[in-house]
Amino acid sequence: MTATAQFIRSETPIVVTGGDGFLGRHLVAAFGSHGYGNVATFRSTQYDLTRARDVERMLADLKPEVIIHLAAVVGGIGANRRHPGSFFFKNLMMGALLMEHARLAGVRRFLSVGTICSYPKFTPVPFREEDLWAGYPEETNAPYGLAKKMLLVQSDAYRREYGFDAVNVLLVNLYGPGDNFDPESSHVIPALIRKCAAAAEAREPSLVVWGTGKATREFLYVEDAAGAIVRAAERLSGSEPVNIGSGTEISIRDLAGKVAELCGFTGKLVWDPTKPDGQPRRSLDVTRANRLLGWSATTPLDEGLKRTVGWYRESRSGAPAPTRG
Repeated sequence: MTATAQFIRSETPIVVTGGDGFLGRHLVAAFGSHGYGNVATFRSTQYDLTRARDVERMLADLKPEVIIHLAAVVGGIGANRRHPGSFFFKNLMMGALLMEHARLAGVRRFLSVGTICSYPKFTPVPFREEDLWAGYPEETNAPYGLAKKMLLVQSDAYRREYGFDAVNVLLVNLYGPGDNFDPESSHVIPALIRKCAAAAEAREPSLVVWGTGKATREFLYVEDAAGAIVRAAERLSGSEPVNIGSGTEISIRDLAGKVAELCGFTGKLVWDPTKPDGQPRRSLDVTRANRLLGWSATTPLDEGLKRTVGWYRESRSGAPAPTRG
């Protein structure tokens, strides 16, 4: 692929599944800012992507030439432990049905947005794309991670048998304004922000946090992720996955300290080792994204956290917690 290759045009009809969700709203805005004026999205109440008939109806109604598949049933460690069956089934069916019927409908380009949860539990850090099949994912999110991982298999198989243009990116943990702060399903950063903000307001002397704090994670600001997906839609060739991340790693203990300080919580963080840490370490090698997409993250974690805490404070004046589409 050359640096000037571009697979979509400003007038190309694009459908973003999950476009009403956290990442989806930022992605639709990013497409608009890059000059793409024909981007459609929908709610799951309009088209249920776990049902073939709804997938067919969506394709007939919206007539996309390009699909960006973001839609997923997701959550933190607690949600993954409570709903492993539904997380597996719904994510698997959405991806498999959508790609099959997109192929049959003549969609010419399909970008699947996958997850770092697909990597094996003990992948050497930084995670390289060639290590994806070196073991089983971390148990608490394996059903979700494996369901999304099957899209890599489907993409390659469809390219080889049908010449279907399916490409894949793998996202690290996202955060930013508009994130999901629901205590039942939120990921680590919004969960910490909500807890620390509440504890600071109540002037609590201490706050209990799940796990030992020793696990590490990598986080990507949502606007950076949206820009990377636009770039992948434009330029990415072949079905080999591409890591999308910031390339920096932080322990949950250090992250919690940063969030507590930004939220004004001055009490003690008490770690509960009876709760799971999840995967021991997560950090991506983003060399392939730099090389193939000419992309790298630009928002430092400290700045992104500051913006996210600010948004959360402003959004709480009578507004419901944001939800994913």
